[in-house]
This record gives sequence, structure tokens and C-alpha cells, in this order.
Amino acid sequence: MSDANKEALEPITGIESPVYLDYNFTAGQATARYLTKVKEGKLVGQRCPSCRNVYIPPRGACAACGVATTEEVELSNKATVQSFTIVHIPIPGNPIKPPYVIANLVPDGANISFLHLLSECKNEDVRIGMRVEAQWKDASEWTYAMENIKYFTPIDEPDVPAEEIGRLKDA
Repeated sequence: MSDANKEALEPITGIESPVYLDYNFTAGQATARYLTKVKEGKLVGQRCPSCRNVYIPPRGACAACGVATTEEVELSNKATVQSFTIVHIPIPGNPIKPPYVIANLVPDGANISFLHLLSECKNEDVRIGMRVEAQWKDASEWTYAMENIKYFTPIDEPDVPAEEIGRLKDA
């Protein structure tokens, strides 16, 4: 290439290259039982026989002890906000428009949190310890998915002190 042609070329500073990733997920026994209960409108966890932690969703084994978890525990539709994030960045393909709140919720009867959406409240009013309750879709829409719960909403109950969130009373 001649020197004249080299000067006419601009350096490449960026490139757009769309990437699409498809994932196939096969549920194990614990997850399959959990999703079957969700399709019935119930939240369930599994209790570790050693440390007594109640996991939701069930994992089939305790992350702390490494032992199998088989004891199923039916949980409440009520939960406590353990932590939360106000999302301000839109996620491509997500029908929920920012800002919105995603929270780690500890259901009554469990001591390990799971992630879900909070709604029907001002984002600035969400706080650690806030009591919330699941708002389920109409039963005719239920499938084997956590999306059966549209979101959680605040309820008129006193906040739980941060140091008490996740402490089991009936273990």
C-alpha cells in the first residue's frame, strides 16, 4: 500500500457486533419441586438438617454445610426487605421501565433471601426491614416460573430491625 493510501485510512476505534446467547436450563429435583409449588401458588423452601437454614429457592444442598436438603418448608407470602437496589439503567427487552426497585427478600419462615421486584410504593420510601407481601398474577396465568408473582408490595406492619432479618424463630 502506498504512503498516500495509508494517510487516507482512518484508524478503527470501535466496532458494533451484536451477540446473542441462548441458554438451556434443566431444573434439578429441588428446583423442579419448587417450580411445581410456585405453579400451585405456594412458596416453599428446604431446611438444612444440620444448620437449620431454610433456602428459597431450594438448592438441594446446604451451601454452608454441604449436606442434602430434603425437608420442604411452606413459606409465607410475606417477607422482609434485607437489601435493595433502585435500578436506573434500562435493560434491553425488559418491559419494566426505570427507575424501579429490586430487593433481596427474606420470606417469613426462611432465613435466606431471594430476589424480586417491589412495586406500588415510592422508590425513595423503600427501606431495609420493610415488610412486604407477594402480589400474584391471576391463577389462570400461572406457569412453572417466579413470574407468577408480579411483585411484592409494602404492608402495614412494623419494620423488622436489621439485626433480626433472617433469624428463624421456629427452626
